[in-house]
Amino acid sequence: MEKGTLIGLPVCFLAMIVGAVLKGANPVALFTNAPAMIIVFVGALSATMISMSWKDTANFPKYFKKALSPGPEHDTREQIEQIVTLTNRARTEGLLALDEEAKNIEDPFFRRGIQMAVDGTDPQQLAMAMNAEVKALQERHKIGQQWFTQAGIFAPTFGIIGAVFGLMAVMAKLDDPSHLGSGIAAAFVATFWGVFLANGVFLPMANKLKRLSGEEVASMKLTIEGVLAIQAGTSPRVVEQSLLAHLPPAQRTIESDDKAA
Repeated sequence: MEKGTLIGLPVCFLAMIVGAVLKGANPVALFTNAPAMIIVFVGALSATMISMSWKDTANFPKYFKKALSPGPEHDTREQIEQIVTLTNRARTEGLLALDEEAKNIEDPFFRRGIQMAVDGTDPQQLAMAMNAEVKALQERHKIGQQWFTQAGIFAPTFGIIGAVFGLMAVMAKLDDPSHLGSGIAAAFVATFWGVFLANGVFLPMANKLKRLSGEEVASMKLTIEGVLAIQAGTSPRVVEQSLLAHLPPAQRTIESDDKAA
């Protein structure tokens, strides 16, 4: 599990429990009110299923697993170094020399780009093909983000519905004032679960998936820029300086210091 999720999710939940205790509420009541939990959990998930296709819902375990995982590591500096190395070889030995080198590239996207460049694909067509793959990836990733976003939108609404049902039950027993306090308190348990699930689980996970997707897309765009530079025969020094713009300024300084040393 990714460290931010591993720490953030339990701490968020613990903060709610501690806050409830400090406010004088009984945290046990949050887990013993089965009707409230059913209304919120089942209602929100069912409404999300309605708003998405069955295929999208069937992939929910995959989205959930990805939201909890750290995602693939992208070492931008190592990626830049690999591109500069290939640029050097292409400048000295020609593009055809990269045909054998491409087989050793682990990243399949990068490997396909180099192979297309070696095959003499027109630069515009090469860029279009690689950018089309990036766009298709973004569209696939949006499905998981939308699933959690929709669940985050529906959960508070079903929390309100649960509270309404609870208050209706209380109003039906106004002739017994001894149960008014506990009845009203129980009615708002559903509201708690709706708001907590939305802001503590569903929406953060949607943002996490969006962040992971952004990192992967940025890596792919850097690859496209590098492949096109290799195909164009651009100077390795120019390629390096251009790609270093993808690194934070502090890391660019370190890169320069390493070379000076």
